[in-house]
Amino acid sequence: MGILNVTPDSFSDGGLYYNFRIAIEHALSMAEQGADIIDIGGESTRPGAEPVSIEQEIERTIPVIKELSKHISIPISIDTYKAEVAKRAIDAGASIVNDISGLTFDKDMVKIVAKNNTPVIIMHIKGRPKDMQNKPEYKALIPELLDFFRERISFALEAGVKEENIIIDPGIGFGKTFDHNLEIIDRLSEFKVFQRPIAIGLSRKAFISAILGNLPPNDRLEGTISATAIALYNGADIVRVHDVKETLKAVKIVTAIKRQGVGD
Repeated sequence: MGILNVTPDSFSDGGLYYNFRIAIEHALSMAEQGADIIDIGGESTRPGAEPVSIEQEIERTIPVIKELSKHISIPISIDTYKAEVAKRAIDAGASIVNDISGLTFDKDMVKIVAKNNTPVIIMHIKGRPKDMQNKPEYKALIPELLDFFRERISFALEAGVKEENIIIDPGIGFGKTFDHNLEIIDRLSEFKVFQRPIAIGLSRKAFISAILGNLPPNDRLEGTISATAIALYNGADIVRVHDVKETLKAVKIVTAIKRQGVGD
């Protein structure tokens, strides 16, 4: 899943693809490099980020989705927790909704994905982007996340979302400390209990910087690839990344090794 942030303030690439034409060119480049999905977001959800209006998010994302859908055959995902943005994105050509709130911030979101038979990524977040990193605490991290997904999956199914359309994401960096992030990656296989695809976003995140000596986002490629490879080996099905070409090489290696293990 290639990341396309059409925002001025995302933590890693804010402003780089804010221009319409540059955004399209970057998305096409990621598709050519081997991305299976292009994930488009119009609101930064970095720690401390302020929300933007529905109108502003639509203005940033919908023209890009409309144009991009004319040129690529791979799925386009809309990274939003707002039902109206998701509806407009689906109408414009998006075929996946990536909701960081796990269908909790907007009560109408579940209706939109159910009505349109749209695959949805249900992510775990503790708090909201503005305050999620203010000392997040858990009594038992993995059990609490498993309880969250158990409840959210049931909620989605009862609202008419088809089981095959549900993807889960433990939400690395979204209301998680450094140690929480590492524990999730290490124990990712436990989320297979739901028998649903697991998505994960590790790309260039702060925990990688902390391990490697406070590196800026653009210097975290090797760390991202290492963490992503481990997540894949532990059960991730979809990895959300900035660097498609480089990460795809790691994906192929991990896939080959896992396939060998199945044969054994």
